Amino acid sequence: MADTPIVLVDGSSYLYRAFHALPPLATSKGQPTGAIKGVINMLKRLIKDYPDSPMAVVFDAKGKTFRDALFEQYKAHRPPMPDDLRSQVTPLHDCVRALGLPLLCIEGVEADDVIGTLARQATEAGRDAVISTGDKDMAQLVNAHITLVNTMKDETLDVSGVEAKFGLPPSLIIDFLALMGDKVDNIPGVPGIGEKTALGLLKGMQGGLETLYADLEKIKTLEVRGAKTLAKKLEENREQAFLSYQLATIKTDCELPVGLDDLDIAHPDRPALFELYRELEFKAWLAELLEGKDEGVDDIPAGKPVATGAPHSETGEDAPGGSADRDDHLILDQQAFDTWFARLAASEAFCFDLETTSLNYMEADIVGVGLSLSPGEAAYIPLAHDYLDAPEQLDRLAVLEALRPLWEDGSKAKIGQNLKYDISVLARYDIEVSGPLEDTMLESYVLDSTATRHDMDSLALKYLGEKTVSFEDIAGKGAKQLTFNQIALEQAAPYACEDVDITLRLHRELRPRLAAEGRLASVLEEIELPLVPVLSRMERTGVALDPERLHAQSLELVTRIRELEGQAFELAGREFNLGSPKQLGQILFEEQKIPVIKKTPKGAPSTAEAVLEELALDYPLPKVIMEHRGLSKLKSTYTDKLPRLVNKATGRLHTSYHQAVTATGRLSSSDPNLQNIPIRTLEGRRIRQAFVARPGYCIVAADYSQIELRIMAHLSEDKGLLDAFAEGRDIHAATAAEVFGVPLEKVSHDQRRSAKAINFGLIYGMSAWGLGRQLTIERQQAQTYIDRYFDRYPGVARYMERIRSQAAEDGYVETVYGRRLHLPEIRSQNRARRQGAERTAINAPMQGTAADIIKRAMIDVDAWLGGEDFDAVMVMQVHDELVFEVKDSQVKDFIPKVKARMQAAAELSVPLTVEAESGVNWDEAH
Repeated sequence: MADTPIVLVDGSSYLYRAFHALPPLATSKGQPTGAIKGVINMLKRLIKDYPDSPMAVVFDAKGKTFRDALFEQYKAHRPPMPDDLRSQVTPLHDCVRALGLPLLCIEGVEADDVIGTLARQATEAGRDAVISTGDKDMAQLVNAHITLVNTMKDETLDVSGVEAKFGLPPSLIIDFLALMGDKVDNIPGVPGIGEKTALGLLKGMQGGLETLYADLEKIKTLEVRGAKTLAKKLEENREQAFLSYQLATIKTDCELPVGLDDLDIAHPDRPALFELYRELEFKAWLAELLEGKDEGVDDIPAGKPVATGAPHSETGEDAPGGSADRDDHLILDQQAFDTWFARLAASEAFCFDLETTSLNYMEADIVGVGLSLSPGEAAYIPLAHDYLDAPEQLDRLAVLEALRPLWEDGSKAKIGQNLKYDISVLARYDIEVSGPLEDTMLESYVLDSTATRHDMDSLALKYLGEKTVSFEDIAGKGAKQLTFNQIALEQAAPYACEDVDITLRLHRELRPRLAAEGRLASVLEEIELPLVPVLSRMERTGVALDPERLHAQSLELVTRIRELEGQAFELAGREFNLGSPKQLGQILFEEQKIPVIKKTPKGAPSTAEAVLEELALDYPLPKVIMEHRGLSKLKSTYTDKLPRLVNKATGRLHTSYHQAVTATGRLSSSDPNLQNIPIRTLEGRRIRQAFVARPGYCIVAADYSQIELRIMAHLSEDKGLLDAFAEGRDIHAATAAEVFGVPLEKVSHDQRRSAKAINFGLIYGMSAWGLGRQLTIERQQAQTYIDRYFDRYPGVARYMERIRSQAAEDGYVETVYGRRLHLPEIRSQNRARRQGAERTAINAPMQGTAADIIKRAMIDVDAWLGGEDFDAVMVMQVHDELVFEVKDSQVKDFIPKVKARMQAAAELSVPLTVEAESGVNWDEAH
């Protein structure tokens, strides 16, 4: 095992314990800080005790989890979080991030499950894991490589420590909790069985629930209080006991959007800490920074007044609430508006931000407009504040109509943060924003795509050293949160003015940084910014959906899922819970004697998806379970959910595309996530059949063929690959011919399949073990295939070695167009983390270049559609594919022209190939 363990901090546990155990503290303004200080103290100690350890702080996310589905009353009696504690959550999260620690808060599971999963992943990767918690439930995770640390009690628990504290080994902790229940979480347990009785039962029977229920009569002979009646209690509450076992079990196989590579050692953001410590009045820690006891004190900004001044209204009345360092203007009359309009008209660029009623552009009404022309000065034009005593405001439509020529002026630059949203909202008022765009969110993203957040508040802290007023600060939170039209101008105006002032200042800070870093400015100017209006149009256009087809598929899936459940019961010889890993493991490995492929960290046979997938090759029950799981997920995620996302006004599905999320430059989407619609199974492909065209139109799908392999050929300059693509050969068959030493025409289907796995596997850094597993061959044979591949394509091997060395020297890799992906782990002393960064270094230039190419194609095709006679619109982008809705009569002419446009989006040393087809739905167009 590695010398430095992974450290996983149970933030939710410590937050509650610090709140209840430590004396209350508050700032001079009344902000409670006791829990924040207690948790940060513990984190600072952990950082000191484990200075070289990757770490993450995990908190519970809002909303229900899978346990609520198992038991409706789960945690139902838990009182709501006290207000004095709730107000400390956000500043605590800010402090954790400023300490440079990854903060994880993942919906659908609890913090315990996230920690359990990461701890398991760590041990499987050859790392020890230290879980910092005060929660007794975590004792179930302890094994030879997982230890608990409680900094509040200065307590460390390994396997022997757990047994000494609880009287039971870690393997029986879940059974212990299941028997006695948990009043805090409302886990029912078995009525009448408390801690002592549960301990006596488990020790006396020398086993867990399964052992108890296998021999209830034996319980009567135990020296346990009330032993003669315990068997009856257990029998009467059998179902409740096993339900409690499920509720108490920490999941260690969650599908997480993060992994071990997302953990990191602390890299404090000292300017951010300075602002937070000052705001929270942590004087001792602030003094440490000011006195230079921490490295990087020179980076701390000079003290800035935090008092607020009074932004003046252009009517001559004071409007309290603005920043003392900023000249705010509240525009309430026509004369004041005319003055600002004249200044805007005379400017070459202006910064603007819309204040609206909703984050959903399809529903958002404009409440006001923020404007700025120079740092330190801003204006707010309220248009639709309608609280009880709101002052008279300018007419909304008149103001928007007056500003229309400025927004539509193609020569005037518009500066904003996440401009796509503002462009889409203005489109609802028939205003088409044009001209050069400058977007601070995209400036930050292009500068460093690996940064986790590119929102204005985060950027202000990072680049300006300023803590901004959040929307929650003025609107409140939760069900009682106000919409912007309900917020008094005394608060709304300074907030809106701060938005545009900070955005303008960020633009002036970030643009010079981009200009100084290689070709990043051209990535922003030629790819990301021109794409903004394209995505806005595509989102607003949406795509037609056939809800009835999805509903019918849902009904069919229900029938098939029930059939599979019946088949599983028949194969197992009894009924069981298909979602219970313990019950499934018992049937597979104990009753059916199937060989154990892999074990969990606790030593139990694993029933994870990868294990079942491998077992399904030889055994019928795992195959049925895999199909059952897949269809259940398909139903809940797509066939049931997609119809609910159709917009009632347009009758179409409007996804949201995100430019500033993925590290490689690829677009992501949400509500729905189009990138994850499955296509490998018949049922998955049928979902695409519900994506249709309006009457009189067809769906055309145009997809880049093997684009990443072509980019590999370009980057590696390998003659074998270049020749294969130049001659139009089937690249997988060509690779098979080289690797297996057979003539091209003699390549078999299986050989081509193996070559395809090699081609794609190597560019994703697949090892011989991974390839062998995918092809179901021995690792040694897989290594032979890889060696032959590199013998036949030596340019690829040279490229991989070159890119590793270059990445280690530069700390980043670049795409063909100059987009950079920073690799903070490329020089890590930890071998596993360094190798992970090296795999990313090899693949990122290909993924990133592919992303750049399709974005360039989207920009060109959008402009072409705007000027051509084709009655066609772009409706979706998924991976390397563009989807269009085209007039029936024009499809034949459209396809060759759109293919030519897409193929001309890049000039590589091999030709780009686009495959395009049409159909009445998306699936048929493939």
